[in-house]
Amino acid sequence: MKAVYYAPWILCRAVFGTYFHWRVYEADRVPETGPVILAANHASLLDPPLVGAALKRDICYLARENLFRNPLFGAVLRSWNVVPVDRDGGGATGLRAIMDRLNAGNAVILFPEGTRTLDGALQPARSGIGLLAIKSAAPVVPIRLFGTFEAYGRKMRLPRPRSVAVKFGRPMDLDRWRAEAQTCSKARLKEIYQRTAEAIMDHIARLEPCADKTTFP
Repeated sequence: MKAVYYAPWILCRAVFGTYFHWRVYEADRVPETGPVILAANHASLLDPPLVGAALKRDICYLARENLFRNPLFGAVLRSWNVVPVDRDGGGATGLRAIMDRLNAGNAVILFPEGTRTLDGALQPARSGIGLLAIKSAAPVVPIRLFGTFEAYGRKMRLPRPRSVAVKFGRPMDLDRWRAEAQTCSKARLKEIYQRTAEAIMDHIARLEPCADKTTFP
């Protein structure tokens, strides 16, 4: 890790370990090197740093492009591997930026739901992550986050000291759909993107913490 990334990584681990009493499950399922899509449910602003702090490799994050308008703050965000995207992350420029990071061998965290949940429940997946999963050769690791809605939900002003956890699933096998996408019609291609996104969300929904396999980072 770069020093400028390592410092906030250490700080996040300290905060999650003391204030939120975090637990991490099966982090070793994420490849240590090479491109990977980290697909997680989205309930809180805590979600991106929670996933990043749980891994011992640096990852790329997404943030709205208007946060980069201040040159100094934008430079800091870029040093932390933050990728500027439009508001919902589904624009062509944002998708190209994400693909560039994957093609360069980076890990990128994405949220299939697109935005934070309002009630803590999982939301339907959007097709954007399906497009990225099919067009890239990167493995997709489903991730389930627990407790972040209760700790810092969308309507809360300040985080609460609630326990949080992150569970990493096994990399998904998308070879069949990737092969079909090479020759199918445009209509079928859109269907593959959506079905892939839904499959990723289904894998996330089926993840549960396992007390006997807890790791303490």
